Amino acid sequence: METTTKAVTLGYERNAAPRVEYGIQRLREALQNCGYTVLEAEAPWTLENYRSVQGMKIYIGNRQESEFVQQLEARDVLLYHTEAPEGEGFYLASCPGGITVISGGSDSGVLYGCLELASRIGEAQKLPSDIAYGDKPRFSLRGPAIGLQKTTVEPPRQTYEYPITTDRFPWFYDRSLWQDFLHMMVEQRCNVVYLWSGHPFSSLVQLEDYPEALEVTEEELAYNRETFRWITEEADRRGIWVVLKFYNIHIPLPFAQKHDLKLHQPKPLPITSDYYKKSIAAFVQSFPNAGLMVCLGEALQGQIYGVEWFNETILAGLLEGLKHSNVKEKPPIILRSHAIEPQKVIEAALPLYPNLYTEAKYNGESLTTYTPRGRWQETHNRLGSLQTIHIVNVHILANLEPFRYGAPSFIQKCMQAAKYRLKANGLHLYPLFFWDWPYAPDKAEKRLRQLERDWIWFAAWFRYAWNPDRDPQAERNYWIATLGKRFGSLEAGKAILDAYEASGECAPKLLRRFGITEGNRQTMSLGMTMSQLTNPERHMPWPDLWESQSPQGERLDEFVVKELSGESHIGETPTDIITDAQRHAEEALLAIQQASHFVTRNREEYERLASDMAAIRHMVQAYVHKVKAAILILTYKHSVKGEYFNQVELLEAAAVELAQGLDSYRELTTLTEKTYLFANSMQTPQRKVPIRGGLDYRHWSACLPLYEAELEAFRLHVQELKSGVLPEALKNLKAPIVRYAEAPFNLLSEHAELYRVEKGVEVFTDGDIHVVGCAEELNGLTGVRFSQRQVGLQGLAIDIELHQPSKVLVGYFNSKDDQWLQVPSLEENTHADDRGGYAPILRKGLRLYAYPSVNIHAFQYEAGRHTLDFGKGAFLILGVIPIDQDIRPRDVEHKNDGIDTLDWLYE
Repeated sequence: METTTKAVTLGYERNAAPRVEYGIQRLREALQNCGYTVLEAEAPWTLENYRSVQGMKIYIGNRQESEFVQQLEARDVLLYHTEAPEGEGFYLASCPGGITVISGGSDSGVLYGCLELASRIGEAQKLPSDIAYGDKPRFSLRGPAIGLQKTTVEPPRQTYEYPITTDRFPWFYDRSLWQDFLHMMVEQRCNVVYLWSGHPFSSLVQLEDYPEALEVTEEELAYNRETFRWITEEADRRGIWVVLKFYNIHIPLPFAQKHDLKLHQPKPLPITSDYYKKSIAAFVQSFPNAGLMVCLGEALQGQIYGVEWFNETILAGLLEGLKHSNVKEKPPIILRSHAIEPQKVIEAALPLYPNLYTEAKYNGESLTTYTPRGRWQETHNRLGSLQTIHIVNVHILANLEPFRYGAPSFIQKCMQAAKYRLKANGLHLYPLFFWDWPYAPDKAEKRLRQLERDWIWFAAWFRYAWNPDRDPQAERNYWIATLGKRFGSLEAGKAILDAYEASGECAPKLLRRFGITEGNRQTMSLGMTMSQLTNPERHMPWPDLWESQSPQGERLDEFVVKELSGESHIGETPTDIITDAQRHAEEALLAIQQASHFVTRNREEYERLASDMAAIRHMVQAYVHKVKAAILILTYKHSVKGEYFNQVELLEAAAVELAQGLDSYRELTTLTEKTYLFANSMQTPQRKVPIRGGLDYRHWSACLPLYEAELEAFRLHVQELKSGVLPEALKNLKAPIVRYAEAPFNLLSEHAELYRVEKGVEVFTDGDIHVVGCAEELNGLTGVRFSQRQVGLQGLAIDIELHQPSKVLVGYFNSKDDQWLQVPSLEENTHADDRGGYAPILRKGLRLYAYPSVNIHAFQYEAGRHTLDFGKGAFLILGVIPIDQDIRPRDVEHKNDGIDTLDWLYE
């Protein structure tokens, strides 16, 4: 360290903004650490007097407000060889008279200029000379998201409904954790942190008109307000917005109980609108340094009521609150384009409030590619073309959990894709293990914090959110040096970077070619069943995965059919991917082993990283062998064409591959029993792949017995075929099909009527559309019909009264046209399976004249009165059956559950 006793004088405007003061503080500390005496200017500097200050001097100023900076610019003393700094941009300049100038385009620009100069002082161990450097962020919003949410529902509250209390969220009150987190964010030049909640207002504000809405005690409210105010003020000092995210329309439990309302409201009511307006106004007035993120989808029928609710309730409350707040910048309002098309909402809202943003998921709820395309790319481009700033949301990382991920080049290309392919200008980043914040899933004597464990995850995304277009070779050198410093040598840094880069290709490639969904319905590291690989239609695959979130390529069945017919392949093939994934996994394991000799620091962290590389290799091997088995089984299927005693040797070869895959899975289970508490952070019923039940099947050890049973069943059936014995499933595939029993109910809506479901009957009260084919289970049930025109154009509420707990059979048309109601999906709506019925019980259970076929779903309701209000789009109500009715899901046209699917081989 330099031992100079030279002094440096700092000049700046008095009464500077908090973030400018913070930047000056960091600059002062950097100078003092290098042995400088730091003096403060006694009087404001001008063009005429600054030379009279002896020695080295630094001036820090917002060029929009600082008279001195403006004088230096006007007289060409301060010149910019890049664009003049605007907004968060800054410029560092060595100017005549021995002065270094930090010129910021705003208070945040000044902050970032101070941080940049402080960093250079730390690296050089002195105040550099001859500086002429300008920089600015390429993305307007850059920051992480953390959740005031839990994975277990607290009845009678519903999904997402968690009052903010010390027992639910102890980390929220941990100021030391917040200091560390905010320090990381400012180091990475983040300017926003997103806090996700279902309905936070009832824990942060108290309304005179609605005292019953408060969900915490008076003492808890005071503590919450004190804590949240401290968080927003500390964040503001670092140039960071705190943005509070909430769902619509969610209301507090005591408020709902007093007014006899449901917790989740599908459309606005005068009382809910008034409550929300007053809550938002009180919140904005109390916390002027906080923004809001609005989810109009899921509970609210946003396509119908989105414009009304956003403008007349949310913005109205915001504007009312701002009347009483003296803010320098209007807080950001972000519209989450989740389960809603936001264009009409934004167009109507812009004249009322200019600082609007839109947000959409980058790769769904996984990380799959840096070349998103198709429908999803079009959605982003459309949002990016609005007069707002568009943000990509790197959401739940369901295919990366629970392992470490730090492939900088993959992440850099993702941010370039966000900019160029998706036309985005902001980043919203989930932690790798979102639902268990602040803890990592590793088994350790003391739980690891994600902040430290996943430091490279945060560092890489935010580095490329600031500037994605950095030179790749320079970046490789940067990360080698960064990792080398962390682990003790450049040799270690290079090998560990190689391991990160290689392993970072494995999960994205595997999921996008073989997965069921890019959503959090699937935990990829837990593997997949053979049925999910060879008969994905049975498991409701999400086409966006391969149509938008993957490069062009072929699914397993398509690949096998082309192979057998001699057709040429297009894009990625399954064999390409397993070859690539195997190569990447081997390279990662070799690289991390090579690093071992050179690691002299943070050995424990290195060992955990090495264990992850071994686990990823076992996972890849399990997939590779299962995919090879799937290719053999599908080849058998398309070759024998129902003559199941032929070419059994293909199944024998598949059994060998399946056994090898199971061996790898056992290795993975043995390893992860020592290293991980669980495989995914969202352990809820929404987790359905590979096994239904996220809480029961959250670790490899829970899934292993099912995979062992799968192999045992497969071997048994193959042996039967080889011996000429017809498997039981082929002798008697199904029991006789009988009609469902009826449960009594009363229809209370005058605009609807009852009818008997059978061939030839009309299903709507208007028009003459009639049934031409009906599943045996439905024939003779009592349905409810209504106006197709009204339900298609506006939506329609049907009131019924159930005498006992029952299931209501709802028919959805197999068409994506706007006139038809769409099935709620777990990829877009966390509440989609709250009443069961997520998966159809009868695929194509009804056929109508000249209309699309109809899938039948069964939704559970308790006894009593219910309003069936599903939103805009035509649908059918085809009967009410007892809740304990035995249901055998099937495809009425025998495409997804017949013997030709070969699912009987694994069962």
